[in-house]
Amino acid sequence: MSRVSTVRAWEILDSRGRPTLMAGCQLASGRTGTASIPSGASSGKAEAHELRDGDPQRYGGLGCRQAVAHVNGEIAQALSNQLFADQDAFDITLRMLDGTPNKARLGANAILAVSLAYSRACAAEAGLPLYAYYAREMGNDSLQIPRPTINLFSGGLHAGGQVPIQDVLVVPAAAANMDEALSMTYAVYYAAAGIAEERYRYRLLRADEGGLAPAFANADEMLAVAVEAIKAAGYRPGEDVMLAVDVAASHFYRDGGYWLSDTPIDSKAMVDVVAGWVEKYPIVSVEDGLAEEDWDHWPALKAKIVGNALVLGDDLLCTNPDRIEKALAMDAADALLLKVNQIGTLSEAADACRIAKQAGWKVTVSARSGETEDDWLADLAIGWGGHQIKVGAITQSERLSKYNRLLIVEAQAGLPMESWPNVD
Repeated sequence: MSRVSTVRAWEILDSRGRPTLMAGCQLASGRTGTASIPSGASSGKAEAHELRDGDPQRYGGLGCRQAVAHVNGEIAQALSNQLFADQDAFDITLRMLDGTPNKARLGANAILAVSLAYSRACAAEAGLPLYAYYAREMGNDSLQIPRPTINLFSGGLHAGGQVPIQDVLVVPAAAANMDEALSMTYAVYYAAAGIAEERYRYRLLRADEGGLAPAFANADEMLAVAVEAIKAAGYRPGEDVMLAVDVAASHFYRDGGYWLSDTPIDSKAMVDVVAGWVEKYPIVSVEDGLAEEDWDHWPALKAKIVGNALVLGDDLLCTNPDRIEKALAMDAADALLLKVNQIGTLSEAADACRIAKQAGWKVTVSARSGETEDDWLADLAIGWGGHQIKVGAITQSERLSKYNRLLIVEAQAGLPMESWPNVD
């Protein structure tokens, strides 16, 4: 049990130069914890409400002063000198204080910042590394390093929409550890950069999450060049290095059609397109292959590619236990992309993780496009037993802070890497 002494928040900037929150929590024991939270560009409609100020004269309306004021005022008053049995009890208090289904009154950004800061303070009080604290809370006694899926090429909302699909990622499948995974990815990334410069006259400019964004003609070309880059780096596509795709289909779905080009296609045709990609390219994971509310066709997508690639739900599921239960009932997916800020507290995200894993799903713990240099996500992915981690490219300090944390934990604790996808 831990007694809260004070909580406080500050407005800081994320990796896109937009405001977000940092919160601090001090316990009566004197132990403290701070946490900075991310913000997404590609966000699902069912996500918890991120409170913004709406003042067009300041950060284009994206300021977070109201959320900060809620932490420093109402939230701090409610938590001060209160004793909490665990993270669940702490987060329940925050949710009850807000009193809305999607945390719209106080703001999910305010609530999550405090939830994370409290967890860091509790880990310090327990004398545990953060990943070990998260593992204890989750009941996970088999710690491993999650296998990374790392951004190579970007389109969609992360790169100005030059290609409708959002990301093509490399999966260093043959890597024995994190050190080798990053070394392999480096070789592929800079092979891709060389192709982009020579073929597309593309300078080494990067999208929100560090991916390269040449002017590909279409998604097929994007995938084909990814395979070419793997070969140019000296690896075997489909054996040493595989691909994952974040289609983010909600963002090019309108009026009942998917606009991959100037002519829309219906849901059935979109399923066939995605299945064709999986057949043609070494793709082991497809994220949001259909729009978030196109529920009726997700089972068909899963039936088409199951056994060859994961059907990974992001906007579809929004780390929301109710939506995960619906997907289970419909047999609509077999993997969860877990983003803590989609639901707004650690304990609710942990519930989502448990439901998915108990169903036999894979879980990918994910960062957001607007990140900070904070590295708590790496500890959470280890502690909660994430099978994969999706942080971004191997550039930019807000991405590298997580990768470097994984390297340090791997070296210090000697943890093995998750074997998914299974390779000999």
